[in-house]
This record gives sequence, structure tokens and C-alpha cells, in this order.
Amino acid sequence: MTSEGARGRTYTNPVWPGYLADPFVLATPGGYVAVGTGPGEGAQSLVALASADLVRWEPLGDVLAPDDVPGEATHLWAPEIARMGGEYVLYYSAGVEDRGHALRVATSTSPSGPYRDAGVVLTPDEPFAIDAHPFRDDDGQWYLFYAVDRLEGERVGTAVVVDRLVGPGRLAGDPRPVVSATADWQLFLADRPMYGAVHDWHTCEGPFVVRRQGRYWCLYSGGNWEEAGYGVSAVWAQTPMGPWHEPDGAAAGPTVVRTVPGVVHGPGHASVVTDDAGADWLVYHAWDAAGTARRMCLDRLTWTAEGPVCQGPTTTPQPAPAAGARTG
Repeated sequence: MTSEGARGRTYTNPVWPGYLADPFVLATPGGYVAVGTGPGEGAQSLVALASADLVRWEPLGDVLAPDDVPGEATHLWAPEIARMGGEYVLYYSAGVEDRGHALRVATSTSPSGPYRDAGVVLTPDEPFAIDAHPFRDDDGQWYLFYAVDRLEGERVGTAVVVDRLVGPGRLAGDPRPVVSATADWQLFLADRPMYGAVHDWHTCEGPFVVRRQGRYWCLYSGGNWEEAGYGVSAVWAQTPMGPWHEPDGAAAGPTVVRTVPGVVHGPGHASVVTDDAGADWLVYHAWDAAGTARRMCLDRLTWTAEGPVCQGPTTTPQPAPAAGARTG
């Protein structure tokens, strides 16, 4: 939602009133395309929106549906798009409800789709893999950050790893750790039956990487996506393959964006877009106070000595991003 005023354009969150989880925004020659996880319980498709200014969005419909994917998948989650060569490559996970998710690849000649599944499973040896994030370094090397289940360590659960992409549909097969749970706020569920045992299950997921302040920063979401403790934090490294480090204060709770009690609930799974004035913006989903839907929100992202901090969640009119933005 936008408005014009004496001090310039403003917007108010959420910037899209419908359901859109796990939002990712790509700058295109014609504006912006956002893709995310659509609504649904029996099945979930990947959906897209289009915008000229990051705050006024129009629906484009499904870009990929479960019927378009080989196998038994009923739920498609957390898409991201990368332009590789002359085509657009969409990375996503497919599974049955919250079980058996694997990372897959789809391609299109247009960023807004429709996308065609390439028949590739990137993570055949993982029992569960979600939230693929392709990242291209300055030297042209592509990496894939993603979340997998790990049973090692003091706090078992879902963790973020990174591997090199040796082609759009093939990983090098050498995943390295990025972030795993180290704090109580990252608890997903106590006494959760998983893999034939009962665990206090922790979750770190939804990676997104940018290079700022001479470092690589991986933003990630932690905790239970349905609960108020869910939020976004960050780790840093000198190279995409790590080692990765937590900044000071990471144990106290989400450091980038967190719940505003009674107003915005469980903000998370963020991506970053940079506007034409050079300002970074965090695009993320959040529940409304009633918990009826996850909706796409947008707020300024600033960089401090300790790392990135979102100037939100906001629910009042805010200065809008500069038009004609480009991705971060």
C-alpha cells in the first residue's frame, strides 16, 4: 500500500495483503518479480507478484504447481530465482506436507514464469532439504545455501549449509556448515519425534547472503515459524564456504528482525533488495496479530558495527524505496 504526501511517497506494511510466505524479490528490466510459497493445506504452489516500485504489487498467479513436478509432491516451498546464462533458474523444495522435501530446479525464459521442472534433484542423499538460496560471488562462482536436518551436536535439528554449484542443476557434493542452533530461541519444538528418536528440535533455515562491510553475511531465520520467537539473525564469514561466525549478542534472540507483541508475529524468511539510492531493504513475511496469514512486508535494513539491523517491523506509513531498484 502506497500514498503520496508533502514529504514524498510512503508505504504501509504489509505491501501485499494476500498470503505470500518465504518472499524473494528479483530486479528485472521491467521492474521487480516476487516469488514465494502460496496458500493452501492440501497442496501448495509457488506464486509470483510483479511491481514497478517494490510497494505496489500485482498478482501473476502460479509459476509452478505440484502437478507440474514429477513424483508425489503436494507442497512446493520457498522459491528463489537466479539468472544463469540466457535463462532464469528457479530453486525450490518439493515434498508431502512437511515430509521428504528435496531441492529441485526449474527453468524459464521469463523471470515471471511459468517455470518447467528440469527433472533434477539436487539433494538425493538428504532426507530433508529446503530453502535453497543461490548466491553468485564477484568472481562468477555460484554457491547454493540451503537448510538440512542434522543429528549431530548439542542442539540437533535443521541447520544451514553451503555447497558450490558446478552447474545450474548440479552441486559439488561438499556441503559445509554455515549456521546451526546455539541458543534457546532457536528451539522449534521440545520432545519432537524425529528419525526414530525424540529430540528437542532446533531450527535454523531461510538463508540469504549479501556481501557488505568487507564480509559475507548470511541472514537466516530461527525457531518455530508459527511462534512469536521466530525471527531473523545473521552470521558472517570471509569466504562463502566459511568458516562462519556469530556476532556478539546472537544468543539473546533474533538480531535482525523480531516479533512486535500484539502487532506483528514471527517475521522471517527474508531476502534483501537494494534501491536506486543504494539503500538496502529487507523483504520478509510476517503473521498479522490474529495469525491468519503470512504476508509480505518491507523495511529498511541498516548496517551497524555488529551487522545488519532491520528498522521494523513497521505498521505505520514509512518513506518508500527509491524507484528503479536493483538486487543486493
